[in-house]
Amino acid sequence: MDAIDIDDLVHAATGARLRRLTAPDGTHWFPVVDVAKRLGYAGTREALRTVTLPEECLAAARDLSGDGIRTSGIRASTRMVSLEGLVQLVGACRTPEAGPFRAWTAGVVAAVQRYGGYGLEPSPVHAGFLLPPELVDVLVRLEGRFDEQSLAYAEHAELLRETRQSLSRVADSLERLAVPRQRTGAAITLTPQALVESWAITGDMRTVATCLAPALVRGGVRYRPQDVTHRTGLSCERVHACVRLLLERGYMREVGGPAPDGTRIYVLP
Repeated sequence: MDAIDIDDLVHAATGARLRRLTAPDGTHWFPVVDVAKRLGYAGTREALRTVTLPEECLAAARDLSGDGIRTSGIRASTRMVSLEGLVQLVGACRTPEAGPFRAWTAGVVAAVQRYGGYGLEPSPVHAGFLLPPELVDVLVRLEGRFDEQSLAYAEHAELLRETRQSLSRVADSLERLAVPRQRTGAAITLTPQALVESWAITGDMRTVATCLAPALVRGGVRYRPQDVTHRTGLSCERVHACVRLLLERGYMREVGGPAPDGTRIYVLP
């Protein structure tokens, strides 16, 4: 089992799902032609000319899985690139779509250089009602299966939204009826990652929420759109739209008014 969901990682890197082969040793490989298309390269040759990949990062599909190719829909002669090679191709790509992933990898490298590791530390927050992790996981995975460009799934997407709204109303009712929690010696903690997962959001909204979550769980975030734009690679207009949706859904709220320089303060509800 992967420590990081490989589908989520590939989607963050390329903005789309890619065909994939998993070798018997558990390594993941992707058609170079798919990667080139998603990252805006003219073709396989241009992508491989952009960065010189080690030989171990490239292989023919027939050399990876043998008979497994028959069920993958990938030709035996297709050139494949490993996950390490994929990350290098994304790092060399200068299209806007690859910006958020480059910013994330830069943050990982900086954290490892400074602290010797990368992770999200738990921070104290007020007690609140959160959906069970199992239910959140199901909702996120169901939402991820809907292709926004396919009208065939419109009715299913609407049903999912209605289900989430109903669950939110149930959660509010349970919170009002709950017996006040008694104080104990153990502090109630929540990691930024767990906070974002409890919101059951995907795409650009998840990218912006992940940027704001560490400060939110510490008590509040001083928000400036240019800071989020710099860290995520998204446009100011897109960042504004995502923040507005987070406010409308009640995931956070604004305290006071904007400062003269445009800074706003957001806290958890």
